[in-house]
Amino acid sequence: MVPAIDFTRIFDANALAQKKSFFLLGPRATGKSFLLRKQLSGVATIIDLLRSNLALRLSNDPNQLESIIDGTRVDPKAPVVIDEVQKIPALLDEVHRLIEERGMRFILSGSSARKLKGANANLLGGRAWTARLFPLTYAELPRFDLLRYLRFGGLPTVVLSEDPEEDLHAYVRTYLQEEIQAEGLVRRLPAFSRFLTTAALTNGQMLNFAKIGSDAGIPAATVREHYFLLEDTLIGFLLPAWTKSKKRKAIATAKFYFFDTGVAHALAGTLSLDRNSDLFGRSFEQWIGMELRAYLDYRRRRETLSYWRSVSDHEVDFVVGDHTGIEVKATKRVSESDFKGLNALGEEQILKNLFLVSEDPIESKRGTIRCLPWRKFLDDLWSDKLI
Repeated sequence: MVPAIDFTRIFDANALAQKKSFFLLGPRATGKSFLLRKQLSGVATIIDLLRSNLALRLSNDPNQLESIIDGTRVDPKAPVVIDEVQKIPALLDEVHRLIEERGMRFILSGSSARKLKGANANLLGGRAWTARLFPLTYAELPRFDLLRYLRFGGLPTVVLSEDPEEDLHAYVRTYLQEEIQAEGLVRRLPAFSRFLTTAALTNGQMLNFAKIGSDAGIPAATVREHYFLLEDTLIGFLLPAWTKSKKRKAIATAKFYFFDTGVAHALAGTLSLDRNSDLFGRSFEQWIGMELRAYLDYRRRRETLSYWRSVSDHEVDFVVGDHTGIEVKATKRVSESDFKGLNALGEEQILKNLFLVSEDPIESKRGTIRCLPWRKFLDDLWSDKLI
């Protein structure tokens, strides 16, 4: 039996809503609805578009939004939450009007940017910020189990599950059936399923549409569209290349990561995660990237997360802005070969901070490179001591 875990989310919806209306986006099952109810219940008016009677009423007449808000609003200064806003994109015209005419503040949650784009929805033109909710992070889990997290990921329902593997497979089925098939986002679901498996097996690698298409049995142009679909449904993200190096020419091809290690394993058909395997190392790297991405977004740091690779195959896993390079190694004892990429990047004399993050328990320094155990790195990261 999995022990009860009491976690507190870092993201503070009410604090952000005091400043501005915002879209809260995140993949399904990251806990958006639960978070909004926990933080805003009794404070904000919450309009849940998963309630079929309410959704039907507003679909037929979006103009009723104002009267529904006025009929349920307790505090006129409190924000209004519209949960699953992508189900009725037309509501955003009314939201726009209410922001302009009455100064209302809204929290608009959703799990698909695709539906909003496809409906040519009013995205409020600067009147609303965008925030994201991610799987649970290291800083949110009081008893962090590295091996379990790398294997099963950080979706709240999976973290709390007694059968996380079964729940992950159910998540994948739901994604295919409700996000993809029901919305008619692809013509051939079996081909898309093959693509998902191939994409998961190449998770964290540079994109090669032709090779992935060959492996999945679909055209390269279709592969490209499928990756855009994964981004729009928030199931993954592109990691762009950092190309500002001068001494060594950089490769400009992006990488693609799934948003959660457990979901990537479920899609790839992973049966077990051996501590000494290459797959463990790739999952460890993906997870550190997930932590960096969540940190930058939760702290409202508008800096690009990227990676660097030269044409001569020197590589650094993550670059934050133009100031910090981070190499990730799943080794319990770092060696000279682990510094190859960071040394090459350091010669550019552009980045101020260089880190090697590993399972080596000894903190050390090699020239300008700080070698940190992963726990120390993440403790300092979330304490705002690193970047």
